[in-house]
Amino acid sequence: QVQLVESGGGLVQPGGSLRLSCAVSGTIFSLYAMGWYRQAPGKQRELVATISSGGSANYADSVKGRFTISRDNDKNTVDLQMSSLKPEDTAVYICNARWGIGDHWGRGTQVTVSS
Repeated sequence: QVQLVESGGGLVQPGGSLRLSCAVSGTIFSLYAMGWYRQAPGKQRELVATISSGGSANYADSVKGRFTISRDNDKNTVDLQMSSLKPEDTAVYICNARWGIGDHWGRGTQVTVSS
């Protein structure tokens, strides 16, 4: 059974940084395209960043230049380094793993950006 467990969320002041991590188990991690999504209260889930099995990254325009996605195929983890955080980045951040017809989600980790 594929499991995704996020960690690293918390409360941070505007302009601060956080690093999220998603640990994947129960599958061959290196085959999967990985992504981070977020969902704010009352809003639809939106894509933040993705990274392919080969390491190519893509970002939402709203986070380009501030967030960096990376993966470690030895540790079966995908990280999201977030900097210059803004109040509008406040959301539950959710990890996704996708390969073929497989589409797996974590439960998410809360990120709150507030002074």
